[in-house]
Amino acid sequence: MMELSRSPAWLVTVAVMVLAERAWRLHARRGYDGRAALTTLGLVAGNIPAAVINGAILGGVFTAAAALAPVHWPVRDWRTWAIGFVLVEFAYYWFHRASHRVRLMWATHSVHHSAEQMTLLASLRLGWTNFLSLGWAFYLPVILLGFPPVVVAALLAFDLHYQFFLHTEAVGRLGPLEWVLNTPAHHRLHHASNDPYLDRNYGGVLIVFDRLFGTLAVERADEPLRYGLAHRAPTANPVRIALREWGGLLRDVRHAKGLRGKIEALILPPSAFGG
Repeated sequence: MMELSRSPAWLVTVAVMVLAERAWRLHARRGYDGRAALTTLGLVAGNIPAAVINGAILGGVFTAAAALAPVHWPVRDWRTWAIGFVLVEFAYYWFHRASHRVRLMWATHSVHHSAEQMTLLASLRLGWTNFLSLGWAFYLPVILLGFPPVVVAALLAFDLHYQFFLHTEAVGRLGPLEWVLNTPAHHRLHHASNDPYLDRNYGGVLIVFDRLFGTLAVERADEPLRYGLAHRAPTANPVRIALREWGGLLRDVRHAKGLRGKIEALILPPSAFGG
């Protein structure tokens, strides 16, 4: 449920926009990292079988959860989609926030923050281990409230497709839209590794929950954005990017003393372990 579509129309859209952005970056003398692009394609290739397995397992989990719901919202009612959209956005905000603050979840989500250039293609850097990181559990309450899994899946797909367009430096600030919507300016800051910008702007389509819960930040004139992982050396190896946080996590769990220490190694923020 956390993978981007691979439909022909979407793939054509992605390819056209990636090439157009590359031309813009070269014309604007911002450069375009071809090696990083190949790394992203390696991550995409690895994500394809992972997405199939993840989707099959979660399909069964969410179907079982839906059977336990005391009420069932009709798929064909517009109110199901309108209310469901707000609830999925709310769940996404907390999923995304936890993905930065809980080490088990960061082990997967860190892949998305590994690019050192903010480009549309970099948006496709997604982890291979979503099921193991348990991020899907944040959407179970929405399903248990009676929203059909197909609705939740479709709204999440819309959320992630929308975010593809946020990963670019080609679009500046968007005026009043910045108050409600997540925009490229908001999301560029989210990807910055500078200390003042860490753990900010978690929204999906909307930015309103960041405003409500105090996690909104805007770029400062005296602090240019730097991308990539703050405490990890850059690498072009997609397998290393996908799995290195898991290696450190498992090592620390193994060496931790007692059950409490092992649980802390799983759930404390990545910064507690140099991440």
